[in-house]
Amino acid sequence: MRYRLTFIAGFGAGFVLGARAGRERYEQISQLARKTWESPSVQQAAGALQAQAAGIATTTKDRIVSHVPGMSRTRAHADGGMSSGAGADGRGAYSSPRRQPPA
Repeated sequence: MRYRLTFIAGFGAGFVLGARAGRERYEQISQLARKTWESPSVQQAAGALQAQAAGIATTTKDRIVSHVPGMSRTRAHADGGMSSGAGADGRGAYSSPRRQPPA
């Protein structure tokens, strides 16, 4: 179905861009496309597809979060509650450890 819609959209774009009938034919096609897009049935279908896409995105995100450990935690939680990116000693989270002088 996706390929059919892509083909139809491509065919329509090619026809409009390649039409040799002039500006009048272009305006007719443009007006027909505008009326089609603004029709309630097309808008309802577009809304349904958008809702379905949002649902798929949410489901996919939830599946990824449940399969990857630590993915649901935010940076603040990973740093022990410090949202500045500094570790417990006040240094940056990605800084190298301090070298201790020999005893």
